Amino acid sequence: MSYKSVMVAVDLGEHARARVRLAAHVADDFQARLIGVAAEMPAYDGAPSGPIPGGGYCIASVQEDVLNDLRLAHETFKEAVGGRSRIEWRSALDFPSAFLGRQSAAGDLLVTGRGDDGSPLMSVDPGDALMRLGMPVLIVPPGVDHLEARRVAVAWKNTREARRAVRDALPFMKRASGVVLVSVDDGKETDDARDVIGLLQSHDVHATAVHRHAYGASTAEALVEAASEQAADLIVAGGYGHGRLREWAFGGVTRGLLGNCPVCCLMSH
Repeated sequence: MSYKSVMVAVDLGEHARARVRLAAHVADDFQARLIGVAAEMPAYDGAPSGPIPGGGYCIASVQEDVLNDLRLAHETFKEAVGGRSRIEWRSALDFPSAFLGRQSAAGDLLVTGRGDDGSPLMSVDPGDALMRLGMPVLIVPPGVDHLEARRVAVAWKNTREARRAVRDALPFMKRASGVVLVSVDDGKETDDARDVIGLLQSHDVHATAVHRHAYGASTAEALVEAASEQAADLIVAGGYGHGRLREWAFGGVTRGLLGNCPVCCLMSH
């Protein structure tokens, strides 16, 4: 398998341009098309309406402000992708997550930021995208504009989410010079990695396994430390969470990686 269509969430944050450049390089690596996606919902609740003088003008002005934001996002996208030809732009006056959900059938992989490093009205919440879109999400930390993924660290636990993440990350792992499966002892039984290593080897992926003790640190911190020791610039992990009152409640590892991982993290649910 490979990625044939890469989507990137674009906003007006200071790290958007770097994120688009990274997504463009990923698309180049897999000879995929690149789709830029942006959306913003006008704040109509702050504009007068009805028979109030100037109400219609205010609503049109709010819409024009949002359309200008989307034009600026498009300019950011075009500037960052340069002269590449296999690109596409999609934008709308809409809530970012809802619009992205309707576009997600066109992509194999979503590239996004952490959600707290961009413009609030246009940023995509990576946790929401992870749980709702049914596609792997590559979360890019601030300031990172390139991903080699020559060495990949996998947060291994024999669960549905981790198995899904391993399969979704195969295109990266098949290109890597080394893959290490990291099992962290969190006080519970540690899962054997032999079967998944055998599966990866059948896909011509050279994989090894290491076992780590948390020693008082969080599991996410232990994973990041192990990835650093292995010189990995990509962490692959399953995303764990459940819906509660229309919000997603995440497990500690997922929450830690979403918010603090210093390298790119590919997550699947």
